[in-house]
Amino acid sequence: MMTSKKSPIWHPFTQHALHSEMTKVVRGDGAYLHTADGRRIIDAISSWWVVTHGHCHPQIVSAIQEQAGKLNQIIFAGYTHDPAEELAAHLLKVAPPGLDYVFFSDSGSASVEVALKMALGYWHNIGKQRIRIVVMQHSYHGDTVGAMSVGARGVFNAAYGPLLFDVTSIPFPASGREQATLDALESACRDEMPAAFIVEPLVLGAGGMLMYPVWVLREMKRICEASDVLFIADEVMTGWGRTGTLFACEQANIVPDIACYSKGITGGALPLAVTLCHADIFEAHYSKDRTRTFFHSSSYTANPVACAAAKANLDLWQECKYRQRVAAVAAMQEQALEPFREDKRFANVRRTGTITALDLKTSEGGYLADVGPKLGAFFRDRDLLLRPLGNTIYVMPPYCVTGSDIDEIYAAIRDAAHALA
Repeated sequence: MMTSKKSPIWHPFTQHALHSEMTKVVRGDGAYLHTADGRRIIDAISSWWVVTHGHCHPQIVSAIQEQAGKLNQIIFAGYTHDPAEELAAHLLKVAPPGLDYVFFSDSGSASVEVALKMALGYWHNIGKQRIRIVVMQHSYHGDTVGAMSVGARGVFNAAYGPLLFDVTSIPFPASGREQATLDALESACRDEMPAAFIVEPLVLGAGGMLMYPVWVLREMKRICEASDVLFIADEVMTGWGRTGTLFACEQANIVPDIACYSKGITGGALPLAVTLCHADIFEAHYSKDRTRTFFHSSSYTANPVACAAAKANLDLWQECKYRQRVAAVAAMQEQALEPFREDKRFANVRRTGTITALDLKTSEGGYLADVGPKLGAFFRDRDLLLRPLGNTIYVMPPYCVTGSDIDEIYAAIRDAAHALA
C-alpha cells in the first residue's frame, strides 16, 4: 500500500493507514486543549494520564523557567544538583515509609526496567540464584523489552516475542475469583522461588482499566513477604492521586520493596520517572567491588529542569486544596457514573478514586474491537479527548475539571452508545 505522507512523524500507537489526520494542538490551560482550527477540547484522560493539576499550571511553569536559566543539564554520574536532591528528599517524605533510595530515569517503562534490574541485581549480589519474575494477567508495564516481558502477551508485543523473557503469570483477581489469584501467587512464590512480583496496584491501566479491591493488594504483599519475594509496585499510572490517595499502596497500608512513579510526577509538564527502593536493595549494590555497581543510566537522568517541575508539583500537593480536589473529582465522577449502572447498553461500570471505566456492550471486545476507533472519532467530533481501549471507555481527567465538563463528557458517552448502536 502506498502512503500519502503529509508529515514525516510516525505517531505512537497509531495506525496511519486508518488515522492519517492528526489534531494539531497549539495551547493548553487547565483541563482544556486549544487546537489550530480554534476548537477547545476537554482533556478527559489527562493526556495519557500525566496531567494532574491542569495544563500549564503557573507554579510549575515558573519553576521550569527559573531552573532553565540556571542549569538545564549535567551528567548525573559523579555529579548532583539541588533540584534532584530536594526532589528526592521530598519524595521520601510523601512515599510509603520504608522506601529509602531514589533512582531517576525519564519514563514509566524505564522506571520498570530499573525496578527489574534492581531486583535481579539484589539477588545476584547477595549470592542467590533467583531470576524468575511473577506478573499478573492483563498487566501492562511499558514498551521497552523488559517492561514488555512482564506485561501481558498479545497484540502489543506479538511481533517482538523473540526478545521477551519468560515469566510466571497469575490470574487477574476478578470479582468472586480473588482467592484463585492469591492461591496462584502463593504457589508461585513457594514453588518457583522468584526474584520478584510486579503489579499495578488496584487498577490495571492499558489492560482495560480493570479494578480489584484493596484487601487483595494487601494479601498479595503479605504472601510475597512470607516467601521473601520482592514486591514491585508499578504506580506509574496509579500514583499522584488517581486512585483517591497520593499512591494506591497507601490504601492497603503496605510498603513495596520497590516502587515505580512517573506520569504525574511533574504534573504532566516534562518527562521524568523515579524508582524507589528500600535500603537492603541499595546495600546489596554498595561495595568497593566495582562489579557490584548498579549499571543503569540514561543521558538525561535527573534532568534539573524536569526535577524542578516535579518539585513544584510536589509543593502543590502539600496544599490542602489540591488534595481536596482529588476527593471532589472522585465524587463528581461517581455521581456522573451512577446512571450508567442501570443502563443495559453498558457492562462492568466501575470506579476507583478519580478513574471511571465502563464497557460498551458490543459483539466483540478487546483492544482491537472495531468500535474503538468509531468511539474515538465520535468523541473527537464532540471536542473531547477520550481514547477508548477497544470497547472500554474510561475517564481520567485533570483535577481542575469542572462539574459542567464532567456533565459534557458523560453526555457524549450516552450519545455515543445511541449513535453506534
